[in-house]
Amino acid sequence: MIDQIAKYTAKLLADRSALPGRIAFSAKDDVVIVDGEIELARLAGAVLTRLNCLALVAATPALPFADFLVARSAAGDTAIVPRDTETRTFLHDIPFIRRAELEQGDPAGRIAAILGSRKGVVVEGVGIIATGALTVEQAFINYSSVFHSTFVKYLEDLLAEGFRLQGEAEAFREFRTGWLKPLTAEGLAFRDGPLTDHGAILDEMARVGRYTVERGLVDSFFGNISCRNGEIIYISQTASSLDELAGCIDPVPFLNTSTTGITASSELVAHRRIYETGSALTILHGHPKFAVVMSMVCEEQGCSVTDCWRDCDKVRIMGGMPVVAGEIGAGGLAKRVPPVIDGPGRALVYGHGVFTIGRRDFGEAFRAMIEVENWCREEYFRRLEAIG
Repeated sequence: MIDQIAKYTAKLLADRSALPGRIAFSAKDDVVIVDGEIELARLAGAVLTRLNCLALVAATPALPFADFLVARSAAGDTAIVPRDTETRTFLHDIPFIRRAELEQGDPAGRIAAILGSRKGVVVEGVGIIATGALTVEQAFINYSSVFHSTFVKYLEDLLAEGFRLQGEAEAFREFRTGWLKPLTAEGLAFRDGPLTDHGAILDEMARVGRYTVERGLVDSFFGNISCRNGEIIYISQTASSLDELAGCIDPVPFLNTSTTGITASSELVAHRRIYETGSALTILHGHPKFAVVMSMVCEEQGCSVTDCWRDCDKVRIMGGMPVVAGEIGAGGLAKRVPPVIDGPGRALVYGHGVFTIGRRDFGEAFRAMIEVENWCREEYFRRLEAIG
């Protein structure tokens, strides 16, 4: 258990989602184990003892966006409701506890009462606290999901409302010039394709999966990757960590003639359809944050669609890229992404992320995703500056 805590503490630091020195985990083994910053570890242990789960992480985010969202909320609000697919699918909403409420006594009890029915909570002035039902990894994943969703929600709100709080503009400037790093494929190696050797395909998929995590193109592990070799689709397994894909890649017959696809990514149907209708030999799907934000920017007036993520049937064009809506899994994505992706080699999905393809190898797909995210960054800052 201590090794797992050390592993996921290192991951929080590597993806820069938590402040160094402000991370703590608690886990139930034969006894309750706590590790990390003393104050947070004490709180994590006190909360975990009141919950029917096995692990918990408490950490202060590396960015103040979650606290800003709480401060910008109306007086009676008790939750943040982002519009991205990840929140809708896994979190539903993100409850928060204001600083003043925490000071009314028994903070561990207040936090535990919320976490009994939610995977994560924002505690103003403290950070994000997230649970793992069965493992430390699940606590890390839920923390990462909350960090991702609050990041996306805050940037989306800024485009709509501008800066409203004292110190907000200064903090955002520090984020833009300090936390945010240039995004490139420089220094990365890719095998030339087409990829036809079984071992080489598995090795390349594991390497490129790791690249997507290291370059911040996914949060925690969400995303998927595949390669077509004749009548076989090699695809990452559902719930697999893209930076730990060894042993977690399924070779699935193209015609779905066996049950080998039962553990494959939930996006297998979409991947298969992309291969069927176009020239792709590799597919990469990630959740780069600015692309998620920009996918939800729609300027159409008088539209009657309310559930845009599911019901919008339009193909919008943004920066030369198609933007479509659709449910994940075997739902709308498998119908709406394949018809639009082959020409440009990339497609944005409303609130969900980016699909890119390679017609020979993963280098093309990976560089396309970086190009998409960089364009979305530039367009986001252009629009934010335009509103003053």
